[in-house]
Amino acid sequence: MSNTNTGGSAFPFTDYDSHGDVMDIHSGMTLRDYFAANAMQAIITNSDQASIAIDEVGGWVGKYAYEVADSMLKARSA
Repeated sequence: MSNTNTGGSAFPFTDYDSHGDVMDIHSGMTLRDYFAANAMQAIITNSDQASIAIDEVGGWVGKYAYEVADSMLKARSA
């Protein structure tokens, strides 16, 4: 099991039936994934478009986006 801080759920929600009883609890994406997705969007938007091939998104861009996300989570806990 990983010890990576995920920040918990970014958008948790609960499904209720028509009587108000809990049917299911959904955790949604993690806060770390949400931060990384937004960081990746900013990295790609602000990069020289010719320098980012699609295979790099899973490589250095994705890795850097998670480094940014981890820094954001660390700053939140300080």
